Amino acid sequence: MRAKGFIAFSLIVAVWVARADEKLPVLKAGINTYSNVTVTTVTATDIYFTYAGGMGNAKLKQLSPELQKHFGYNPTKASEVEQKQAAANTQFHNQVVGKSSSQPLAGESLVQASGLTWSLDFPQALARAKAGNKMVLIDFTGSDWCPWCIKFDEDVLSTGKFAAYAESKLVLVLADFPRHTMQSSVLKQANQELKDRFRVSGFPTLVVLNSSGKEIGRQVGYSRGGPDAFIAELDGFSRR
Repeated sequence: MRAKGFIAFSLIVAVWVARADEKLPVLKAGINTYSNVTVTTVTATDIYFTYAGGMGNAKLKQLSPELQKHFGYNPTKASEVEQKQAAANTQFHNQVVGKSSSQPLAGESLVQASGLTWSLDFPQALARAKAGNKMVLIDFTGSDWCPWCIKFDEDVLSTGKFAAYAESKLVLVLADFPRHTMQSSVLKQANQELKDRFRVSGFPTLVVLNSSGKEIGRQVGYSRGGPDAFIAELDGFSRR
């Protein structure tokens, strides 16, 4: 899993995957009501689903007592997971992202567990893509709060199959918009400029450029099918 705030997600294990694809006509979570729901994953703290309006997630503690029981909600376990998640975010901040606001952007990069490097410097990444005749993949994400970003990273971007493909085909760029993880002011500004430049309005958004920097495709939101489906999509973009 990428070392970019997603460390925390590794602590949230999907413990009731047997209920994946369960259908609910209506799901009420706090003040929100969702219709035509299909459950995709249930963790110790959250339920992830698709519904008539797209994709969503809700905290199990926001559900009715009947649904909490149905999905195996354990308040003690959920609290432990949330505490570990907060601790992991703090550790990540201290070890990786705790940089002074005066630190220059050039050369900054993060290395994920699979061995892939996600650049934080778009111009530098584009130069490498041109030199190597590769595509550029920009991951616009909210690494420590966006559930579908976290799930896509877990299901696709942190897999060995994607790593093998990316190693030969892609230059990777991370544009992260965390809510709980500190970033340098220079990095925040650079990410916002990228977001404005490519008119990104939601997360996750994966933007693909050719080696000349022209956009040839994008994926908005979570897409099912794992690394095979995403790689096939990228191959389709490459033929444009």
